Amino acid sequence: MKLLDKYILKKFLTAFFFTVVLLVSVICVIDFTEKNDDFLQHNLGAWQILSEYYVNLFPYFANLLSPITVFIAVVFVTAQLAARTEVVAILASGISFKRFLLPYIMGSAILGVLTMAMTGWLIPIANKTRVQFEKAYIKNPYRFSGRNVHIKIGPQSYAFMESYDNVNNVGYKFALETIDGQLLKRRMTAEAITWDSTKRAWHLTPQLIRTFRGEKETLKTMPARDTVLNLYPKDFASTYRLAETLTLPELNNFINQKIARGSDDTQVYLSEKYERFAYPYAMFILTVIGVIMSARKSRAGVGGQIALGFVLAFVFIIFVILSRNLAAVGTLSPLLAAWIPSIIFTLIGAVLYRVVPQ
Repeated sequence: MKLLDKYILKKFLTAFFFTVVLLVSVICVIDFTEKNDDFLQHNLGAWQILSEYYVNLFPYFANLLSPITVFIAVVFVTAQLAARTEVVAILASGISFKRFLLPYIMGSAILGVLTMAMTGWLIPIANKTRVQFEKAYIKNPYRFSGRNVHIKIGPQSYAFMESYDNVNNVGYKFALETIDGQLLKRRMTAEAITWDSTKRAWHLTPQLIRTFRGEKETLKTMPARDTVLNLYPKDFASTYRLAETLTLPELNNFINQKIARGSDDTQVYLSEKYERFAYPYAMFILTVIGVIMSARKSRAGVGGQIALGFVLAFVFIIFVILSRNLAAVGTLSPLLAAWIPSIIFTLIGAVLYRVVPQ
């Protein structure tokens, strides 16, 4: 690594971390003013608020805003170099523009690897505490509102409930069906099913069991009993920001479990998974665009270039939010939605690279 690379890389990383701390600190202050009434209502102490919430909220926002902060940092550093005619001197010394990009690419690679580790493991662990805090002190108490719930709990087994009370862990109008192909082989019904946390089993009220063999149907009644099913109260628990609390291995397992059960609400979790891989690349392409945009000395000065950087960075975030919402409603596939912002800005970067003075 040459002295020039160390010089630019140090300025880039320093500007990035300074921007992260400054921007996220401002956001946390704004967040505190919005939630202060909730904190007072629950008589929460300063240490509890800080240690359980804001310590875990800070890395969440730092990652969420990483495309913005990396772009602003690049524009700030490069615009300063251009304002002092250092970029002109570097290129005039025989260093190509591609070579000039190298320390920025190295910096974005370092930040990309760090982001991948953070989003895959560290931030979800922190989010578990943060989300639990929000559910306990900020959000309204959760009530499961689903009706006529069907869940696949085995290769041929399907559970049905007309309704479920997640406070008392009781399901009403319960049915357990065994289906072979398209043929109903067995159907067991009970008025209610209750979770016994001590036995970690379900308690069934008296049941009526119908067994079908061809056109023949047999009826059998069973007294109240306990049984073990591949069904748990957590299947009816709040999914508020659940995807954000899962590490990458946990997220993969959760998605596979959802697919195995025939669930049709996997879009949010698939989007979360693909976005974790797309973000590091987005940081790379925004780094390149930032250098290209700010390498020329501007009459608007460093401030004008930074302002333009803010605008483009927020346009990127708007694309991310829009594509995420389209994926959530099923308009776009989660994979395409996660990568569309990066694809669009890659094309923008390619066009800018062709027109920038070499």
